[in-house]
Amino acid sequence: MLEVLFEDNHILAVNKPAGLLVHGDETGDTTLADLAREYIREKYNKPGNVFVGVVHRLDRPVSGVVLLAKTSKALARLNELFRSRKTQKTYWAVVQNRPPSDQQTLVHWLLKDSSRNVTKAFSKENAQAQRSELNYKLLREQQGKFLLEVNPITGRPHQIRVQLASMRCPILGDLKYGAPQPLPDKSIALHARQLQFEHPTLKTLVTISALPPATPAWAPFR
Repeated sequence: MLEVLFEDNHILAVNKPAGLLVHGDETGDTTLADLAREYIREKYNKPGNVFVGVVHRLDRPVSGVVLLAKTSKALARLNELFRSRKTQKTYWAVVQNRPPSDQQTLVHWLLKDSSRNVTKAFSKENAQAQRSELNYKLLREQQGKFLLEVNPITGRPHQIRVQLASMRCPILGDLKYGAPQPLPDKSIALHARQLQFEHPTLKTLVTISALPPATPAWAPFR
């Protein structure tokens, strides 16, 4: 069942649960795009193929706002907004350790190993790696865990996960990047909290927010 956050004739925004793929991969598992097509088909009684365009993605263990396009015109315009970095993304992350500063800009050069689906961060410029930047600030501390608000400036694979881990603040449950133990549902405590962008046809500013999951990892911060 989709948690729809916003919908009109051109776009559909949903709160993706952790563990659900946004787009198909070699597993053949059901995806968010599949569920969105079924939702539109049933809601509007549309037989046959239903158009759903994937504008951007979240890693499988990550939850939060995902924007989908319901028309090809909207998809093309939204793709350009994301490509030119004219969107504002805000994430929440629960980390194991207190960060070295309450507020900071992190810059690394990230290199992805596709064979292992792991990204490595370098503190100095690397010819083969991509420059990656984010801002974070500490929002709260509860029960020995720390809630960070993160605004990525660039959009690299696993960027938030590896950059936070590089300052010895692995995200709760993220075994791939240094968390000591998994979460019971195999998710990680990273949530796409808010997305702000220009509507593809109305040209108005749209802001979409999503509450984090109702799981023990997030309970102190809901």
